[in-house]
Amino acid sequence: MKISANGIQLEIEDHGSPQGEPLLLIMGLGMQLVAWHEDFVESLVQRGFRVIRFDNRDIGLSENFDRFGAPKLGLDMLRFAIGMRVSSPYTLADMAADSVGILDALGIPKAHICGASMGGMIAQQIAVRHPDRVKSLTLMMTSTGARKLPGPSMKVRGAMLGRPKDPANVESVIAHYVELYRLIGSPGYPPADGYVRSRLQLSVRRSYRPAGTARQMVAIAADGDRSPLVAQIRVPAQIIHGAADPLVPLAAGRDLAAKIPDAELDVIEGMGHDLPVALWPRFVAGIATAAGRA
Repeated sequence: MKISANGIQLEIEDHGSPQGEPLLLIMGLGMQLVAWHEDFVESLVQRGFRVIRFDNRDIGLSENFDRFGAPKLGLDMLRFAIGMRVSSPYTLADMAADSVGILDALGIPKAHICGASMGGMIAQQIAVRHPDRVKSLTLMMTSTGARKLPGPSMKVRGAMLGRPKDPANVESVIAHYVELYRLIGSPGYPPADGYVRSRLQLSVRRSYRPAGTARQMVAIAADGDRSPLVAQIRVPAQIIHGAADPLVPLAAGRDLAAKIPDAELDVIEGMGHDLPVALWPRFVAGIATAAGRA
């Protein structure tokens, strides 16, 4: 369903009992709410959570920002690489305000927050800028953005910036994403045959907005180093990170855990930059652990 939050229209889904512990799931770069698999959501509902998943601005069925045009991504990434300021049409702080706007619209005073990848960066902004709205924090495969941290390999970086051979052809778009997820997925938890393709097919047929993904990427670059901010976080925090993550290397998870007071770190061997089905019970347990400490 569509709701008005922070002055824009966002697509959300609300799962579980209204009396459950509210849990807001925030997805990563270019990813839609369906990237939180419905069975994973149901397992959280069974643990007593009221689970809200949503499309971030500029992605999925939420409001687009096409009026700003497509960014010059190569130039922006070059500016970022050499330490120059990057400007973006909106910020991760704006996206954090979107999340808080969802809680406002649903009448939820405080919630547990779980963010994956870019969603974890947005979650950091929520915990710092809106601390009274956060019960606990689970940060999955994400980073403070500190410049000293290692980044993705050149091969992964190239795949992230690449485009489908035929952007107008659905099968070409799906094949492009299948290859990307082959590169960044979990070597220790390979998916069942056809699983990745079926999930990506669901996503692409629901919505395909590459310009929105590019604008989100620029917003990440513009956000800079959040290290001074995360030191201010005072809620229970669970850091979940894969030891084999080729996009956001493990050093980023260790850095987060060192900078957030009283954070707990769960390093998962063989996990890359995805959410393998076999690890769902561990993810659910981590979210519940953080919630239990609240």
